[in-house]
Amino acid sequence: MNAPVNSTDPLVLFMPSGKRGRFPVGTPVLDAARSLGVYVESVCGGRATCGRCQIEVQEGNFAKHKIVSSLDHISPKGPKEERYERVRGLPEGRRLSCSATVQGDLVVDVPQDTVINAQTIRKAATDRVIERNAAVQMCYVEVDEPDMHKPLGDLDRLKAVLAKDWGWKDLLVAPHLIPEVQKILRKENWAVTAAIHRDMESSRPFIIALYPGLKNEAYGIACDIGSTTIAMHLVSLLSGRIVASAGAPNPQIRFGEDVMSRVSYVMMNPDGQGAMTAAVRQAVNDLIGKVCAESGVDRHDIFDCVFVANPIMHHLFLGIDPTELGQAPFALAVSGALQFWAHEIGIEVSRGARLYTLPCIAGHVGADAAGATLSEGPYRQDRMMLLVDVGTNAEIVLGNDKHVVAASSPTGPAFEGAEISSGQRAAPGAIERVRIDPETFEPKYRVIGVDKWSDEEGFEEAAKATGVTGICGSAIIEVVAEMYLSGLISEDGVIDGALAARTPRIIENGRTFSYLLRDGQPRITVTQNDIRAIQLAKAALYAGTKLLMEKQGIEQVDTIRFAGAFGSFIDPKYAMVLGLIPDCDLAEVKAVGNASGTGALMALLNRDHRREIEHEVSKIEKIETALEPDFQRLFINAMALPNKVDAFPKLSEQVKLPPRKVMEAGADGDGGSRRRGREGRRRG
Repeated sequence: MNAPVNSTDPLVLFMPSGKRGRFPVGTPVLDAARSLGVYVESVCGGRATCGRCQIEVQEGNFAKHKIVSSLDHISPKGPKEERYERVRGLPEGRRLSCSATVQGDLVVDVPQDTVINAQTIRKAATDRVIERNAAVQMCYVEVDEPDMHKPLGDLDRLKAVLAKDWGWKDLLVAPHLIPEVQKILRKENWAVTAAIHRDMESSRPFIIALYPGLKNEAYGIACDIGSTTIAMHLVSLLSGRIVASAGAPNPQIRFGEDVMSRVSYVMMNPDGQGAMTAAVRQAVNDLIGKVCAESGVDRHDIFDCVFVANPIMHHLFLGIDPTELGQAPFALAVSGALQFWAHEIGIEVSRGARLYTLPCIAGHVGADAAGATLSEGPYRQDRMMLLVDVGTNAEIVLGNDKHVVAASSPTGPAFEGAEISSGQRAAPGAIERVRIDPETFEPKYRVIGVDKWSDEEGFEEAAKATGVTGICGSAIIEVVAEMYLSGLISEDGVIDGALAARTPRIIENGRTFSYLLRDGQPRITVTQNDIRAIQLAKAALYAGTKLLMEKQGIEQVDTIRFAGAFGSFIDPKYAMVLGLIPDCDLAEVKAVGNASGTGALMALLNRDHRREIEHEVSKIEKIETALEPDFQRLFINAMALPNKVDAFPKLSEQVKLPPRKVMEAGADGDGGSRRRGREGRRRG
């Protein structure tokens, strides 16, 4: 691929991209396409078995491009191509570019029905088509040799040919390249490939890397720095394909479970900010090493990096003190999108790689929420969409093409297993699904890493490998909702101690009662305090959502999207029974996985998406829940299951909600151990 190229070699023009280059006779057309950054799909390694690398040769005199293209200028079909045509069939006029070679000047058309896969980015539960318009372009050129009669410097002649062949004018050069230019130009007889980076059309383009000969590899990373997990995609900027993905725990957890505790750590420890910044940057570099090792990509071929994060993670990653975000008015040091050299903050990729961060929306609605908003696009539709990222600090976006509002709500870490007596993070051995028989109150459950339910034969044997170690967030939601549906708890979340006479699952726990989910080692129970923690978390989220609905002047939302890793595992029915989200047609409630990461991916592959989200964020109305006088009222109503005042007619069509049960306080007066149930009117 790095053979010297001269001006007598055949000229090959690829359409519809318009990219062109000279290639020696005998060069496979697929190799020529790849060297120019033209995506032609091939998954069989050039064996002519997949048939995805089809191209068509256009015949005629293309005066505009000074090319006379002919079928005689491409090699005849060889044995491999003939075999494929005989066995699988090849449309008339089509060739396999992995087998066909360049024999003369060519105009090659890449049929659009063969490139659709290049634009498909897979994520949980859906396919995403991302039109590619990356900020990085690989440009092969042949530079004039030095001439004593034309005393123009080597770098200036490089710029001149890039302007002539590729239209790049007014180029800037990454400073680290300037001392290397002469050596690189001479290594392959003045043939080089320049990596050009331009984000905004109004900005000057940069030569960020330079390689002798042909170079047809360019990669980028899209990274979501969450408070719990860091997720990364390694992507080919030439094809748009995700070549590797990886995730890792955020090492800052050791400084604090949630973002506010990390702010507190910074405030109480003089070196706290530096330690957390170093930790997260090292984790990012380790992930880069992991995805590169998995894919065989050289990390120095990574030229563009896009990051999203919540505001505190965003500030710590960039080396900014997050203290101001820990107290009103929750001021961001910077809210707009940023772009700079990746090496300036120690990201170990190409020396010329650029780094871009999406804008933050508000003090506690960050670049991750902006990424999710870009991904799901409430502003692109006429329906009212609720987008929720459930975490220690829930981020909520509500709107349509007329108006979008956003807020954050402090849900705390209960949904991630913290503050729950038997809670844990999602890991093998954690209970992830729960069902309770409404007659016997007997539970059954599923454990991460085990396919069987607990009441199925062979479960205990299958669970020996992982054990049954605790209960994670998705099951916490389900067990509380199931306890409500089966009548074990009232709408106010009080465990009915009177039911201890009917089932040994209700056990006295001091002044309150608990529900025994599993009797073993360890013993897993759901306590009254656990239920209170979940009520507080879900009430904060629902109150924030309801506040946005009131700002929009609506009683119902049309569609709901759960974003984030946790959201992918929430059962919409149980989320609604719990009152985590407002009433909606259950068919319109969907998990969208790591939508923030998908937004980062969109911004990586298409710089137009960067301008899009920058523009939309500037229009979003930010609501600070802490300053809203109605928030407390909405919060108190939301403590009930599903809600004290809001009806759930759409949910009631699909789920039989229990009669309203109000618990009478006994002598202890604490709402738990000595209460009697009284059934009232049915909810709905």
